[in-house]
Amino acid sequence: MSLPLINKRILIVEDEQVFRSVLVGYLASLGAQTSEASNGLLALSAVEEFAPDLILCDLAMPEMDGIEFVEHLRLQGIKIPVLVISATDKMADIAKVLRLGVQDVLLKPLTDLNRLREAVLACLYPNMFTSQAIEEAELLQDWQALSQNPSEAVRLLKQLQPQVQQCIAGCRINYRQLTTSENLGLVLDIAALSDKDLAFYCLDVTRAGDNGVMAALLLRALFNGLLQDHLANQQHRLPQMSALLKQVNQLLRQGKLEGQFPLLVGYYHAEYKNLVLASAGLHANVNTGDNLIQLSNGVPLGTLGTTYMNQISQRCDAWQCQVWGNGGRLRLMLSVE
Repeated sequence: MSLPLINKRILIVEDEQVFRSVLVGYLASLGAQTSEASNGLLALSAVEEFAPDLILCDLAMPEMDGIEFVEHLRLQGIKIPVLVISATDKMADIAKVLRLGVQDVLLKPLTDLNRLREAVLACLYPNMFTSQAIEEAELLQDWQALSQNPSEAVRLLKQLQPQVQQCIAGCRINYRQLTTSENLGLVLDIAALSDKDLAFYCLDVTRAGDNGVMAALLLRALFNGLLQDHLANQQHRLPQMSALLKQVNQLLRQGKLEGQFPLLVGYYHAEYKNLVLASAGLHANVNTGDNLIQLSNGVPLGTLGTTYMNQISQRCDAWQCQVWGNGGRLRLMLSVE
């Protein structure tokens, strides 16, 4: 009998005891060692004690739910692969955990255990499953439905916009949308990668019709995970945004999203005070107090098979970034707490 999970340690975080037992039995039959936790709070202790290679996690749980649990892991810099198994019907929740870097989302009821086996193997042996990348990039199992319902896609994207003021990764951040239009124009996303660094991007969704909104949802799901993988390969050096944007450009093409996608991407490390910015088609300038820097706007993604853009790097503990394009104008401000 094949035991593809021999010597693999899997933590199951699930409050339904019967389903948890089913998972334990099935994974054990494939050779895995398992540990169990009934909520996210207990799972945090189990992560330290059990040192899993993979975590299977529900979203709706008492004490600490799955989203809070994954947020705690990522803010602590723990990059253990996470596979979510949930009965949620909230697209926003699924989009949020994908953005936090979970490897896959399976929906309950889980009637096909072969699908579970494939997903677990893909998480543990990602290099063997690269052909699945674009399937997971198509923003969840409802991607097709969203593609056919632009108004629902717009509603979801508006719901996912970040708070105007927040404190993350040791920084105080606020932004202002300098436009009177109620339509989506410049779409901002910003999130912590750990307790010391954060990433953000600004996408102009006005130059690709309905595909602009779909591209924004795709970025929402994948950008942080792509950047975290890139940083891991950089061995904690500053990111090279050109390599990251090439990946994003390729995903847009694989997803058959045609049009122009002006995009600004950024990274800030609060401990080292390093800001990295790159623009592919958006105008931007940065004021660090000591310097005012104009970014070359470059070529929007989707225009060419390759990307051409410039990257700047500045050391500063506070900055303001003005971004503008067809979709309006936005000002993003950050200071280290």
